Parts: sequence; C-alpha cells; structure tokens
Amino acid sequence: MSASSRRKKVLAIVLAGGEGKRLMPLTADRAKPAVPFGGIYRLIDFALSNVVNSGYLQVVVLTQYKSHSLDRHVTTTWRMSTLLGNYVTPVPAQQRVGKRWYLGSADAIFQSMNLLDDEKPDIVVVVGADHVYRMDFSQMVDAHVESGAAATVAAIRQPISLADQFGVIDVDPEDPARIRAFLEKPTDPTGLPDSPDEVLASMGNYVFDADALRDAVTRDADDEGSKHDMGGDIVPAFVARGEAGVYDYKDNDVPGSNERDRGYWRDVGTMGSYYAAHMDLVAHLPVFNLYNQQWPIYTTYGPQPPAKLVEGDGMAPVTVYNSILSPGVVVTGGSVRESVLSPSVRVASGARVEGSVLLNGVSVGEGAIVKNAILDKNVVVPAGAQVGVDAEADRARGFVVEDGLTVLAKGQEVT
Repeated sequence: MSASSRRKKVLAIVLAGGEGKRLMPLTADRAKPAVPFGGIYRLIDFALSNVVNSGYLQVVVLTQYKSHSLDRHVTTTWRMSTLLGNYVTPVPAQQRVGKRWYLGSADAIFQSMNLLDDEKPDIVVVVGADHVYRMDFSQMVDAHVESGAAATVAAIRQPISLADQFGVIDVDPEDPARIRAFLEKPTDPTGLPDSPDEVLASMGNYVFDADALRDAVTRDADDEGSKHDMGGDIVPAFVARGEAGVYDYKDNDVPGSNERDRGYWRDVGTMGSYYAAHMDLVAHLPVFNLYNQQWPIYTTYGPQPPAKLVEGDGMAPVTVYNSILSPGVVVTGGSVRESVLSPSVRVASGARVEGSVLLNGVSVGEGAIVKNAILDKNVVVPAGAQVGVDAEADRARGFVVEDGLTVLAKGQEVT
C-alpha cells in the first residue's frame, strides 16, 4: 500500500442483496451470497476475506432477499476488535428514502448513504458478494489514487470469442488505464492493444472517490429511465465524463499465489459454473488453491469433530480420491471420487459418491449411488437409491436436472 493511499480512509461496501434465481433451488431458502461453497465456506466469505486481508476493516454488507442465514453467518463469523473501530456489519434495506426495496445495486448504496455520512471515507471500495477469487484490493486502491480517476473498475482478461457473455471495457489505446466505452455483451469488440485476442470483462468490483460516488448515485436516483445498476448505469456515467479508469486483474499480486491459481476468478451465478468451480477445487492440481495460508479464506463451521474414514460391513474398504472432506464427515466403507463433502455428511457402506457436491448433513445410505449431483442440506438418500444416474428418472421424481447435473433442494425427499 502506497503512502498516498495509506493516508486515505477507506470504507468497503459488499453488495449482498442478490436473489440468485439461476441458482435455484439452492437459493430457494437463502440469499445467493449465503450459498455454501467448498465444504466449509459461504460464497460471501471470499469477498469478505479479500477485503480484510487487504487491510480494510470497516465493512458493511448490504443485504435484501432471504437474508436471515446470511445475516446470521456474518454476525456470528465476522467479528473483529472494536478497539480501533473495526467491524463487519450487515445492513438490510432500510427504506430511508421511501417505502420500497432496493431497485438495483446503485440504489442500494443511495439508500444507505447514511453509512458514508457516518464514516466520512475518502475512498469507497464496492465489491460483489458471490464470486470465487483472491484479490488484494489495496493494490487496486493504490492504482486508483495514482491515476486520478474518480472511479476505477476491476477487469479480468477473457478471450475475445466470449465477449458477448460479459460487460466489456473498451480502453483508450493512447491511455490503456482509461475506459473509452463500456459495452454490454458486444458482438464485434476490439481486442486489447497489447493482446488483440483478449478483452477486459468487468469483475463487478469498483473503487470510487467517496464524493464522486455520492454524487453519482444521487443523480442516478433522480433518473427515472435508469435501472439503478452499478455496472449498467453508474460506470457508464463516469465513462461519459472521462472519469473512469480500469484496473487489470492480471496486475494483482496476491501473497502466496502460484502460477496455476494466480488470476483465478469464477462467477458462480449458474448451476453449471457453481459445479465447475467445485471441480476446480478437487482437481489433482487444484485450479483454485484453498491452502494459501498467506491469504486465508476465513469462515466458521461450528464445533465439528474431525473427518473419519472407517471400514464398512465385513471390513469393506473405504476409498476416497481427489475429494474434499470437511470436519464431521464420516465415510463408512463407501467410495468417494472427485466430490466435495460438507460438514456432517455421512456415506454408508457400499455407497458411491462421484463428481458430486453434498452440503451439510446429507446422508447417503448403504449401496446408494450419487453421481454428478448437487444435494442441498439434510437430503437423505435411502439405501440402494440412485441420484444422478438416470436423468429422466430424476425429472420424474421432481428433481432439477440441468447442465448434466441433478440438483436437490434442502431436505428434498428421495424415493
């Protein structure tokens, strides 16, 4: 952190109001940022860990939809010493400016303007709550301060062939740190000056001068034609005034990262991407490394005992390959391959779990098979039952089947 940015007071705002419709049924009973991930974590733990590891210890989490489990997780897990005024606190929609919910991410900040009034920060770091990655935001703040921009957008390089899937940042060839245009899912984008086959896609993370952010969301609130979205409305407004800069994620150097996981970022907004991110974790050489102790991902999972592997009936062996076993897991003479087992999962003798993600408290009975599946909390798979083996049979039982996956909701009955 440079001397100039060290003197700046920074407030971090985590946008955690997402409904997460594309992750149904995992979001049927919880906000998207509260969805479990990687065995012991919630998605929001990655954003919060990045913020606090960056040295920013005054953090507000703006929540809205089905926020109870999210609020509970934040308040019970993310406790910091108050001696120096440090905190992580959830802030629900307060209806301070009218009897309405947040209309968008920009409106969420506008309706929470009292937070800026209270803290009086110089810089505001705004991050999403549902991406899996590591990032040192202090390096982005340094670049923002040194650039003189009023707003800076974090961007990740993507193949130009995928540009129509992202909000794409068109940089000024004469000044690649400045945004010339913000393009929503363009079909004919221009490649980067130093890499014609790549474009810069917005990561949904921003740094603002506090006064500029305050002015921008206030103007936006008065615009009846706006969707009140940070990426769709606020950033283009800064671009139009020539006040928007870009921060290339490839320049972010996180302590402890290696060549394989440096620059990793995954938007887990769909069931397919959520599953793929888990498979990244269990790869023989993980694409995303959870074991970087120099930049830890913080969480809590309660008073769980250690995981245990034990022989099954008749001394049947237990086999586990390329998998994550969380505390409290017991595998009794079963087989687990390329899977993530969350706390308190049970796998009985002769059962097989392959390419699956089992959330807290799932039980797989004797001789049962679970394959290419995501099972939410407390699902019980009876002895001899099969999940994920026959897609048509799964649909007939009322399970969600998409992207080659079978997905069960919390406690959904398996017959």
